[in-house]
Amino acid sequence: MKFRRLGRTNWQISEIGYGMWGMGGWTGSDDDESLRSLQQAVDLGCNFFDTAWGYGAGKSESLLGKLVRANSDKKLYTATKMPPKNMKWPSKREYTLEDCFPGDHIQRYVAKSLKNAGLDSFDLMQFHTWEDSWLKDDRWFANMTDLKAQGLFHAIGISMNRWEPWNGVKAVESGLIDAVQVIYNIFDQNPKCELFGACREHNVGVIARVPFDEGTLTGTLTKESRWPRGDWRNTYFVPENLNSSVEHAEKLKPLVPDGMTMAQMALRFILGEPTVSTIIPGMRKAGHVEMNIATSDAGPLDAALMSELAKHRWDREPTAWSQ
Repeated sequence: MKFRRLGRTNWQISEIGYGMWGMGGWTGSDDDESLRSLQQAVDLGCNFFDTAWGYGAGKSESLLGKLVRANSDKKLYTATKMPPKNMKWPSKREYTLEDCFPGDHIQRYVAKSLKNAGLDSFDLMQFHTWEDSWLKDDRWFANMTDLKAQGLFHAIGISMNRWEPWNGVKAVESGLIDAVQVIYNIFDQNPKCELFGACREHNVGVIARVPFDEGTLTGTLTKESRWPRGDWRNTYFVPENLNSSVEHAEKLKPLVPDGMTMAQMALRFILGEPTVSTIIPGMRKAGHVEMNIATSDAGPLDAALMSELAKHRWDREPTAWSQ
């Protein structure tokens, strides 16, 4: 495993981190299997774990706490996210700071997350939704600074709306945050336009989420793919999105080198962007952990393939189903 610096925190974190959404509520998750997979990741050098209260109303956070206690001899970096008060994802322009993150709500959910995990502090506390317009009201920063001074967390971050990497550039430029979490993958390359440059200039860490485009970039989805009742993916992969996503993925299959899976190609494409501090694929099985973490040792793709994959950028706009 190779390590990269998370912006101004100067933490050396594994360039393949661990996204814990799936084990918090997706169908097919098993807690014992999840814990085995998490431990496998630690054993292979992963030290950055990202969760949220919203992943099973604290269930994922409790699994992270168990992992930390089982590895008290190692430094594992813990990141979580506060839900917005209105419990609506993604944010919309009309939502105010008072709608989403008033001071009492911030304090309450920091405390809830710490209790869920059974930890004294998190390394990174993130807003699970964000609007750059909230910068006009500095109460969020005052509240976060107070809680940080109490030692409840050590750095502040934001998680950005799907397909809106521009809606966070001002937060980066403000100098008030330490990290951003943004979708970046073969299809979603638009963070390179403004966001990444601002992050480099202001020494803000970048956490790349959704590296597989919710599964499309594994190459395993078909237009007939369906999920059990209640699974979030049924609301995301509506026919309009599923059909188009599969068609875009099919165009990538001839580019996958021999001996490599499309998922590995997808991760190594992201590793080719030096602005990215860590990638957080969701991993619920030990086999996935081993395969994904191995991409760190393999390193970025060759320049010719990187250039070819850059042509597959797919600019999309938020819709009712994009969440």
